[in-house]
Amino acid sequence: MKLQAKDFLTLPNILSYVRLLLIPVFMVQYLTATDIGDYYIAGIIIIFSGLTDLLDGYIARKFNQITELGKLLDPIADKLTQVAVIICLLVHYEKMWIIITLFVAKELFMAVNDFLLYRQGKKLDGAKWFGKVSTAVFYACMTFLVAFPSIQATTANSLMIVTGFFLTLSFVLYGREFFTMYQKSSK
Repeated sequence: MKLQAKDFLTLPNILSYVRLLLIPVFMVQYLTATDIGDYYIAGIIIIFSGLTDLLDGYIARKFNQITELGKLLDPIADKLTQVAVIICLLVHYEKMWIIITLFVAKELFMAVNDFLLYRQGKKLDGAKWFGKVSTAVFYACMTFLVAFPSIQATTANSLMIVTGFFLTLSFVLYGREFFTMYQKSSK
């Protein structure tokens, strides 16, 4: 990967930097929240982070500002944001460990297979539709849990089940993608 100085200051990459900077801001806001307004602000931070994620990809494609740095920064900002949200929510929702387990298993699976295929000169062509849907569902459900910490346990558990379902679906469908890539490379 060859980085150029101009790659660091593209608008999509700047938006990824903003997302990275929002992670500690969100964590402090959520973990020190004392009233419902504080939780609303934490939820707004997550929504803003999610919107910048959508915006940076759109701008990169629309204005031909896709860079190798951006291909690295965007998923890192996305995954670190998701990890921060899950860890923070573990404070209020005991069963969040299930989401953590699914998330870590899926991401480790993706990383290992990306690495193995990269060594064969192949790579997955960006996020697939099911990965994008899973991420959107994650942000929607987790933002609700962040902003409304006093919701009933059944509602919270339902949101975690929906998130877990889409994480699992994404995991399985990416597994199929990798399997297909391995089959093609062995021929």
